[in-house]
Amino acid sequence: MKKEMKSSKNNIQPLADRVLVRREDVSDEKSPSGIIIPDTAKKEKSKIGTVIAVGPGRFGEEGDLIPTTVKVGAKVIFNSGWDNEVEMGGDDEEYFLVKESDVLAIIK
Repeated sequence: MKKEMKSSKNNIQPLADRVLVRREDVSDEKSPSGIIIPDTAKKEKSKIGTVIAVGPGRFGEEGDLIPTTVKVGAKVIFNSGWDNEVEMGGDDEEYFLVKESDVLAIIK
């Protein structure tokens, strides 16, 4: 049985157990005194995103395919880092190509 691949709008198809995640924008926050703190002033960026594409899965020790459990469109909390950030031709969005194990939780 062949699993159909899900591709992103930019035709990037993750391999193995990789997941392409688009970081969610975090709106500006207010301090207790009412001062608006823009996203650019925050030290940490959001680690919440939407899954854009998923790979077919990884192969187990016996050669069997273990399918990816995260689905396209899921809102997730993920580990991000400079080494897994992906540039996608002029798009202002931030994308990350992470292993499925770097997806920490699915937000329902």
